[in-house]
Amino acid sequence: MLAAPCHTTSDTNCARSYQDLTTAPAPLRPLRPLQLQQYAPLPQSGPQHNFPLASPRRQPSRTSRTMSLALYIFIAILMLDCALEMGLLSATVYWLHYRAGKDFIINNPGGGIFSLHGKPAGLLVDQGHTSNGAAGTAFVAVGLIGILAFCLRRRSRRTANTRPHKFATFIYNFWFTIVILNTLLCLGALLYTFYLTTTHQHQHINIVLASGLNNRPYPNYVAYPDLLWTPENWLTAVLELPLASSGDRTNIQLFLTVQKIWRYNLVPMFVLQTIVCGLAIVDWRRTRREARGYGEYEAEGGKRVSR
Repeated sequence: MLAAPCHTTSDTNCARSYQDLTTAPAPLRPLRPLQLQQYAPLPQSGPQHNFPLASPRRQPSRTSRTMSLALYIFIAILMLDCALEMGLLSATVYWLHYRAGKDFIINNPGGGIFSLHGKPAGLLVDQGHTSNGAAGTAFVAVGLIGILAFCLRRRSRRTANTRPHKFATFIYNFWFTIVILNTLLCLGALLYTFYLTTTHQHQHINIVLASGLNNRPYPNYVAYPDLLWTPENWLTAVLELPLASSGDRTNIQLFLTVQKIWRYNLVPMFVLQTIVCGLAIVDWRRTRREARGYGEYEAEGGKRVSR
């Protein structure tokens, strides 16, 4: 507080002290921190787009999980069917090499017997190789590599490292390419096998020609030279001959049934492969959208883009 002024003018010191006190500057106040006023952004000219940010790592929806489960189930069924196909084809090849590679004893209508070599000279086997290749590719490349691709993809989603993600993407794209190509291979095997079997149907063995071949045991055999035959058509024609052994007839009928089964099994194998191909296309498109960011909008018009 300031002292009261002096009442006597003679007291010079008192007047000077009072003058100093009245003319002294006021004490400085502490500075407050500078406060910036928040301003709203200016409105932009042009169309406004209110779109969500892309989320490439989001969890798959319920529909996606259902489609993935269906894909896994059909791959498992396809692998079982292909295993059956390869088993039947292996049994047919084994029988053609070790049993039909010998000879059949035929009763000659003119009297006596003669030997007929088990395989003709014009035996067609490419349809069997094609079918076995389609089944083997489906079992190994579509089935086993598919399982590996799905496991790697699931594992890569749990890590932030890009190297496992790139490797999983490569394996998945390789598997998807094989699925497309093997679908065409299964279709080709189906059409080719049925075409050859139908083309050479209703062929018969000339018993007069066969009896005059003078066939001898392996390796000095003389194969039947006339016409081209599939294994199924050949065994069907052999059953029309008067076989001397009932055991040979039973054996031929058994393996003829095996060959018919693997030929008709090409139909469900192709159907299953086609279903797997369709589900794989759906899964590939969903995976591609997740990788690029699902729900993106174009700058023009703000329309949703499905990539």
